[in-house]
Amino acid sequence: MNIIGPDALVFGVDDVEACSQYVTDYGLEPKGNGRFEALDGTAVIVLPKDDPTLPAPLATGTSLRKTVYGVADQQTLDAIAAELGKDREVKQLDDGSLEAVDDLGFVLGFQVTVRKALSLAAEVVNAPGSSALRPVNTVGVQKEASPKPRSLSHVVYFVPDFAKAEAFYADRLGFVTTDRFHHVGPFMRPAGTDDHHTLFFIQTPPHMQGIEHFTFHMGGPTEVMQAGTNMVNKGYQSFWGPGRHLFGSNWFWYFKSPFGCNMEYDADMDLHDDNWTARELPPGADNSQAFLFQYREKWAPMGPPPGK
Repeated sequence: MNIIGPDALVFGVDDVEACSQYVTDYGLEPKGNGRFEALDGTAVIVLPKDDPTLPAPLATGTSLRKTVYGVADQQTLDAIAAELGKDREVKQLDDGSLEAVDDLGFVLGFQVTVRKALSLAAEVVNAPGSSALRPVNTVGVQKEASPKPRSLSHVVYFVPDFAKAEAFYADRLGFVTTDRFHHVGPFMRPAGTDDHHTLFFIQTPPHMQGIEHFTFHMGGPTEVMQAGTNMVNKGYQSFWGPGRHLFGSNWFWYFKSPFGCNMEYDADMDLHDDNWTARELPPGADNSQAFLFQYREKWAPMGPPPGK
């Protein structure tokens, strides 16, 4: 099935104002009616938790109420409706999108994708021996910058049975497992993208089921660093990073959010096709990142560093 990836994440929250301010500070563009978009039109939708248009919440009370996947065309929508309709209700909403529930209770939406094609420069590194260099007299970084998220990258679920979740997305929706952590869960991508993953499962007790984090792609590691620094300067709490993952190779920086989950910036994720063989590693710090930094305030080497 030609599923491209997540088009939108729909939340029902206690504090709409705080969540709206957070995603605006993160770099998403307010579009009205609780919708906040990245440059390609993928989005986060923030609604009050009692909004009557929202699907019912999970028993755990997680704020994520729906993950909306973009697909290539109407033919793919019809195929999804036929497949999932074999054993569960598939609703067709007024906007033509579909809504169904996966085997663990997460509500899914499917629509012909809203993603707009982007034509934007990416970060280029000047490295001896490389033919791909920045043009002469073009600087690599600006002191003041407010980089914008380009595209909704992936979502991570806490689940009580990752094997059951993996089987549903593989067998019913055509997702492929690219890598996995032993006894924790798989990284998965749908057929319509080469991104290392758009979905990752983490095994947890049932009372924790819900969203663990979500993220948008940035234009490169410098944008991750600058966007993350801007968040710190606005008073938000850094949770993990900056650093670089091993599975996916993506640069990352995670922050605590008022959604009750973490929100990440990422950049430079690996691309894989069907010739890729999934790797398996035990979980732990050594396999979660190649390296990890810790943010500190700026200083200049004209005296001892802060705290000395």
